[in-house]
Amino acid sequence: MPDIRIGQGFDVHAFGDGDHLMLGGVRVPHVRGVLAHSDGDVVLHALCDAMLGALALGDIGKHFPPSDPQWKGADSRAFVRHCNRLLAERGWRVGNADITVICERPKIGPHADAMRVNIAEDLGIDVDAVGVKATTSEKLGFTGRGEGIAAQAACLLVRA
Repeated sequence: MPDIRIGQGFDVHAFGDGDHLMLGGVRVPHVRGVLAHSDGDVVLHALCDAMLGALALGDIGKHFPPSDPQWKGADSRAFVRHCNRLLAERGWRVGNADITVICERPKIGPHADAMRVNIAEDLGIDVDAVGVKATTSEKLGFTGRGEGIAAQAACLLVRA
């Protein structure tokens, strides 16, 4: 077995009623919320999918199905910590993670460092091993029209 694995993840949520978004475990003020079963944190959901995918453990829906009422409104940081335990049980840890948020609004830059701190804390890694950045879709597609938000993540796993 190689000593590294790479995973990638993607998540999207439509905007709905509300006055904030949860992104990377940070409450970000916004004119809309998201439609989701849990807290709808696209940053952490994409990261979980990347972590799980690197070890072929399925996706976030397999581990935290939206049909299960216990996950209603759940804090997605608990999902990240659970995924991190699954990795550790198999002898792996996250070496680094890189996440891109795709939206026109809200602006991610002012909140990116706080997201990085939360993610690093939950993964037990240095904050300089976590990247969070954003891009727009140049007003194209559902994110460009302001109908929702998306995130993609990549992570490198190394033997613990």
